Amino acid sequence: QVQLVESGGGLVQAGGSLRLSCTTSVLTFNTYAMGWFRQAPGKEREFVAAISWSGWSGGSTNYADSAKGRFTISRDNAKNTVYLQMNSLKPEDTAVYYCAAKRWAGTFISNADYWGQGTQVTVSS
Repeated sequence: QVQLVESGGGLVQAGGSLRLSCTTSVLTFNTYAMGWFRQAPGKEREFVAAISWSGWSGGSTNYADSAKGRFTISRDNAKNTVYLQMNSLKPEDTAVYYCAAKRWAGTFISNADYWGQGTQVTVSS
């Protein structure tokens, strides 16, 4: 049973930073594109950032417009972990953040193979 476990969420003031982590139990982590999505109360889940599998253009990244310039996605294949560094956080970033994995994908993740359970991020004004 493959698991994706997110951590690092919490309560932070506007302008602050958080780093989310997602550790997986997949056996060939470097063959998976990894993504972060979020869902705010009353809204649909939306894409935040993605990083391709390691053999795709050297590990390309992609960001939602709302994340560009503030968030950075990265991966550590030795630790089977993907990170989302979030800086200059805004109240509108408040949401449950989910990690997703899709094998052999680039930076566009649809119909992910696996999802995590989510971690809450709350940004106070």
